[in-house]
Amino acid sequence: MLRTIAFITFAVLLSIWCSAQSNEKTDWPTYGNDSGGSRYSAAAQINRTNVGELKVAWTYRTGANDTPTKLIRKAAFEATPILVDGKLFLSTPYNHVIALEPGTGAKLWEYGPGVNLERNVSEVTSRGVSAWHDERAKPGAPCKLRIFIGTLDARLITVDGETGRPCMDFGANGTVDLNQDAATQTVWTGGYQVTSPPAIYRDLVIVGSSIADNWRVDTGRGIVRAFDARSGKLRWTWDPIPWAKDTKPRTGAGNAWGVFSVDAVHDLVFVPTGSAAPDYFGGIRKGDDKWADSVVALRASTGEFVWGFQVAHHDLWDYDVAAQPTLFTWKDGTPAIVINTKMGHVFVLNRLTGAPLLPVEERPVPQSDIAGEESSPTQPFSTISLVPEKFEAVDTWGPKPEDAKWCRDKIAVSRSEGIFTPPSLRGTVQAPGNVGGVNWGSAAYDPQEHLMIANTNRLVAWVKLIPRSEYASAMHKDQDNRIYGEFGDQEPAPYGLYRTFLFSPSRNISQALVL
Repeated sequence: MLRTIAFITFAVLLSIWCSAQSNEKTDWPTYGNDSGGSRYSAAAQINRTNVGELKVAWTYRTGANDTPTKLIRKAAFEATPILVDGKLFLSTPYNHVIALEPGTGAKLWEYGPGVNLERNVSEVTSRGVSAWHDERAKPGAPCKLRIFIGTLDARLITVDGETGRPCMDFGANGTVDLNQDAATQTVWTGGYQVTSPPAIYRDLVIVGSSIADNWRVDTGRGIVRAFDARSGKLRWTWDPIPWAKDTKPRTGAGNAWGVFSVDAVHDLVFVPTGSAAPDYFGGIRKGDDKWADSVVALRASTGEFVWGFQVAHHDLWDYDVAAQPTLFTWKDGTPAIVINTKMGHVFVLNRLTGAPLLPVEERPVPQSDIAGEESSPTQPFSTISLVPEKFEAVDTWGPKPEDAKWCRDKIAVSRSEGIFTPPSLRGTVQAPGNVGGVNWGSAAYDPQEHLMIANTNRLVAWVKLIPRSEYASAMHKDQDNRIYGEFGDQEPAPYGLYRTFLFSPSRNISQALVL
């Protein structure tokens, strides 16, 4: 995903907001405010008539930008702070957990989990922490309020919300090692991590994983696990792709790296999953690859499968479900769920059954011309699409005529047949790209107006498969980073990968081709 490295400051207007909301609920207790990810607040003092009068109340700097580590080139501040029991809790890209006084920004405590920053890891971010109240604990007892974080080195840690000290009765001295039974690769262990806050259901903490894309077929297992919030004992495990153990080599990933949603009334947790490995060649993982690239409803108390909806069959485009599913009530009172996707497709389903509340149609899509690949003949389409689904030569632009001509020529020699055009040896224009549509930022829902509000990405990607015999010599002919070009080994598949975004020759990100 595209990143921002502007994480060194964290400015809020919270003191103005909180001080005058005595008659309203102003906590923000989870990543999406409520467990269904609505991102909606009923606080009404700030409105369109006075928003222009807001001033910065305080600024807090995490210090992450001053940390001496090479990982800073990949680091991103992506955390949504939570406001619980009068304290603001947030995490840094290096998994430091910080508690602040919300009225002043004064630091109350900071916990550092000791992540080895000399070690190479795939992702360097944390989207936040989760909070849980232990109703059995006496008032004032240690760890009555527990703050949970998943780390870059795949640990699940809980600390006391009052002091920041580890809750020693959880796992081993406050820590559960998530690598066990999941991080199956020993060649490089930095590809198995946790980057999103875990979900909370009653006395369970439920966590997925982030698994590095495209470097191997046999990456880590994308299992979802629930642990006892007091003891850290494993309570249940769900495997999104149980068939993977029978492929040769074993297929990895299918993991849930985004934020889960919880319906506590109906004992359901909604899990958004990503692609099975590797993203751009599926000849080893034939079939639809369920339940990768899906939202799956599990019985939150047991992990039992209830229903699943797959947004992309046999994914060849890195079309993970990145956005947190949004829970809301349909116009006839039906419990509903919205699935936002990287394709820009918006699926609205019955939350209890998975049945569509708006029509879903399977349509024919372009087919692969790669030997050994069996692409899906159809893909699901919704009645709502948030971004254009094709990019053609007439859509190109640039600061100079030669920029636009370069882009037209690039399209002319590539496969470009609209959404779901498979990767190819000559290169494929992918629109929407792998960071397109609605990504991990998710959507917001206003229950008063029955409105969904979503930010969309419209970068156009360009993907090329490289035969294994040519891959070593092809590597690093273009710049190897996630914006201007990225290679993926996809070992031991017969094809490696090069992917980038369509830029004018000046390679200025402000001149990137967008839909």
